[in-house]
Amino acid sequence: MAMLSKTPATIVTGFLGAGKTTLIRSLLERAGGRRLALIINEFGDVGIDGEILRACGNPTCTEDDVIELANGCLCCTVADDFVPAIEKLLARPQPPEHIIIETSGLALPKPLVQAFHWPAIKSRVTVDGVVAVVDAAAAAEGRFAPDPAALAAQKAESGTVDHETPIEEVFEDQLLCADLIVVNKTDLVAAADLARVEDLIRGALNRDAKLLRAANGSVDPLVLLGVGGAVEDDLANRPSHHDDEEGHDHDDFTSFVVELPAQPDPAALTRLLEEVAGVHGVLRLKGFIDVPGKPMRLLVQGVGTRIQTHYDRLWKPDEPRRSRLVVIGETGLDREAVTRAVGGV
Repeated sequence: MAMLSKTPATIVTGFLGAGKTTLIRSLLERAGGRRLALIINEFGDVGIDGEILRACGNPTCTEDDVIELANGCLCCTVADDFVPAIEKLLARPQPPEHIIIETSGLALPKPLVQAFHWPAIKSRVTVDGVVAVVDAAAAAEGRFAPDPAALAAQKAESGTVDHETPIEEVFEDQLLCADLIVVNKTDLVAAADLARVEDLIRGALNRDAKLLRAANGSVDPLVLLGVGGAVEDDLANRPSHHDDEEGHDHDDFTSFVVELPAQPDPAALTRLLEEVAGVHGVLRLKGFIDVPGKPMRLLVQGVGTRIQTHYDRLWKPDEPRRSRLVVIGETGLDREAVTRAVGGV
């Protein structure tokens, strides 16, 4: 009897706010009836990305097709969370034709790929490809690499250069594992800055990986799905800063949830969040806000001081109209100070 083909899985990685969820939502809208299932992982206690994707309204991806693994990191919780989630999807009467896995913005993709060697799923699923999404605007601002002039001055003064920051290490590990790198938010940067960002990416790579430019996460599904990489068998060619570590943690980063009262003035809230993010060094903000008199919930998405808002769907009749923001930053981010600054309750 012929062996059944493996179910392909695509891992979508990328640093906080790169646009992973937007890319996946665009993919769902152009799936062409293909049965897709999503495994969504977030760093923090409240799952915002899963909620965004459940609201997409696409018949090829219902609420049952979205498995959310919040409050953790897939690369750290393989046995407890990830493998059972895969098994649950494969056991369905109509299993998915393709599985999309969105990692948290702080996850390292390589340990997750290694999980596909677990006996429970090894013969049933293959990693079709790893897609790394890069926020072109954040990269152009120097988020993932220090200013060359500052490095030169540091070396001239002390003769040495500090090691890479945790942000740089995570960013590079995500790139080094990728088959396809989507340089996203290209509409926010000038041509010269975009070229500089792509040079930065190529400088971090040790092998060829395809670069694609995108705005609003719009990429042809035929490019994203069907890479045929069998990545789990190619790990030796995908080095990581953490290869020699027995474990992996996120001690360099912190996350908390701020509860807010209803917000009657979204524009004023946006200005406040921009100020708070700048003062306190917030890396990522995301959540839903109740605006009195509006039947829809307000989605807030922030990367550094760039804050965007839009109404994403109607509040459900039995749904509490809560205003909550997930805040992510480096360790040392003052939870109480941020909560007070944004008027949290």
